[in-house]
Amino acid sequence: MPTPFDPVAWKLAHGRQITLGPRGLIMAIINVTPDSFSDGGLNASSSDAVRNALQAVDDGADIIDIGGESTRPGAAEVSTAEEQDRVLPVIEAVAARSDVLISIDTYRASTAELAVTAGAHIVNDVHGLQRDPDLAGVVARTPAGVCIMHTGRGREKLPDVIEDQFAFLRHSLEIARGAGIADEAIVLDPGFGFNKETPRENIELAARFGELHALGFPLLAGTSRKRFLGALTGREAPDRDIATAATSALLRYAGAAIFRVHNVAINRDALIVADAMLRARNDRQISRRQGD
Repeated sequence: MPTPFDPVAWKLAHGRQITLGPRGLIMAIINVTPDSFSDGGLNASSSDAVRNALQAVDDGADIIDIGGESTRPGAAEVSTAEEQDRVLPVIEAVAARSDVLISIDTYRASTAELAVTAGAHIVNDVHGLQRDPDLAGVVARTPAGVCIMHTGRGREKLPDVIEDQFAFLRHSLEIARGAGIADEAIVLDPGFGFNKETPRENIELAARFGELHALGFPLLAGTSRKRFLGALTGREAPDRDIATAATSALLRYAGAAIFRVHNVAINRDALIVADAMLRARNDRQISRRQGD
C-alpha cells in the first residue's frame, strides 16, 4: 500500500520534475507586493525580490513561489497588467541565474501563461482553478505543474472541515481533468487561513490533515505566519516563524510533501529533524517485518 512518503514524480513545465515523498520540500514565498500580510514591501523592487529569492535558494529552498497580488483578507485586487509588471521581470531574472524550480502564484490564465514562458515551472492557484475558467487549459497546454488550493472565500462551506475540503477539491479535480491536466502534475493544498474562520478550524484541519490523503494526491502545507498561529502564541506575523516550524514538523509527520514558508532556514531545520524521525520509524517497521 503506497504511503505519502513513497517517491512520486511531480511533472512540471519545461521538461522538469521533482520527487515528492521521501523528503519534505520547501517552497519559499517571494511576494512582489506592498501589502502582503507579513512581508509587504520587502520585495518592493525587482532587484530586492531577485536577491531575496536567490538567498532563499542558498538557505535550502527547492521552489521559489513568486506572487504579484496580496491574498490577505481585504486586500485590494491589482490589475492584470500590474501583476505581470511585478512578477515577470523577477521570474526571468531568477530563471537566468538559478536552476531552482519557480512557481507563479496567480489565478489569472494570462499571467500564468506569460510566467511559464518567462521560466516558471508551476502554477499556484489560491482559487483552486475555480475562478478563471481559462487557467486549467493554460496549465494543461504548457504543461505546468499545478498547486490546487482549497478556499472558503466567497461561498457557503460545509460544517465539517474535511468534508468541505473533499467537496471543493473534488470539483477542482474535475476541472483539472476536464482540461487535460495530468494527475502527475497535481498537488493539493488545504488552504490554511483562507476563510477558515476561527483558530480552532485551522487547528482541526491540521489535526485531521492525514484524512486528506484519501484524495490521492501529494499535499502542500501553507501555515507560514498565519493568523491562527498568532492567536495561539500572541505574536505578530513577523514573529511567528517558530510556530510555523512547529507546524511544518508536525504536518510532515502527517504526510505533507511541500511546505510554503517565509523563513526557509528555520523550516528547513525543522524538516530535517522530522525526516530523520520518519526514516527511523520506517527502518523500525522494515526491521519488524523482516523479523516476522
